[in-house]
Amino acid sequence: MKFKAFLTENGVNLLEKRFLPALDKMGKICHLFLTREHAFFLHNLLSGDGVQSITQFQKEALFDDYRISSQNEDRIAFSIDISLLNRAVRSSVSICSELGGGGSTANRLQIKLVKKLPPNSTLPTPFLTFETKGYKSAVIQDVPISKPLSRAQVLELQTALDMAQDLPQTLVQVPDLNQLQNFVDRMKHVGDLLNVSISKYGDLHVQTSTTLITLGAEFRKLLVVGERAVPPPEDQNISAQIRSERAILRGDAQSVQVNVKHFSKSLQCHLVKPDCAFYGIAPQGACLTVIFQFFIPGTRQTDKSISLHCRLPVLDPS
Repeated sequence: MKFKAFLTENGVNLLEKRFLPALDKMGKICHLFLTREHAFFLHNLLSGDGVQSITQFQKEALFDDYRISSQNEDRIAFSIDISLLNRAVRSSVSICSELGGGGSTANRLQIKLVKKLPPNSTLPTPFLTFETKGYKSAVIQDVPISKPLSRAQVLELQTALDMAQDLPQTLVQVPDLNQLQNFVDRMKHVGDLLNVSISKYGDLHVQTSTTLITLGAEFRKLLVVGERAVPPPEDQNISAQIRSERAILRGDAQSVQVNVKHFSKSLQCHLVKPDCAFYGIAPQGACLTVIFQFFIPGTRQTDKSISLHCRLPVLDPS
């Protein structure tokens, strides 16, 4: 089982300044899943508890001279502490700057999977090692990882990953995540549960309530991707709650209940600086899905080398 690559300058920037800080807020521990073509950061895919987040990079988005081999179809997966990984990347960038030498970070920041014997131990321990080379010296930083997953565990992880790729039939684009975050921050002080409804008309309705107070927000006429419908004219001058209820009865909308903290946690992904965000409800209300879209810099074309989406578990309304 071997893995070795060089982090490119673009890869360092993506991880250090955008993705690792966001992923750290999703959960301290995640699975790093490496294949011949991709690197995945996966939260809660095997536990089934909490918000699932699936971050995928094509290897060229992060690495140069990418080499991987294992007896499991060249797939390697292990658990890693995101905060320790982020600290190692930041430190390596700082060391690269101090060492100088005129070369780019891409030529001097190597990442590889190793086994070492820790002090006072007789068992070799796996590490993800960062090696930063200057002209006359090298600095090595070891990030502890779990024992690599077995063949059966990797298959289980791959199956969960495949299942998590199913998209809702209707997605609505939320243009301002900060505005939505502000609403949800206020809702956290009211209740623990959040009712979310999404219609084929392009309406997103979020609401929390107690016996004393109801607080909600509605975003209307959003961009719809997938199945869509034309709203009836008679629904224009009624309350958001009644409009949502009618759309659900017609089969033009779905509604689910989620934990408000889970919803707020998914919004932390704005730290990755996505160009678009879409919300949708899976068939039969299986989960609430948030998809973040990235454009190739300077264009409106989707950057297919990067993807990120979250799946929020649905609560039983009873």
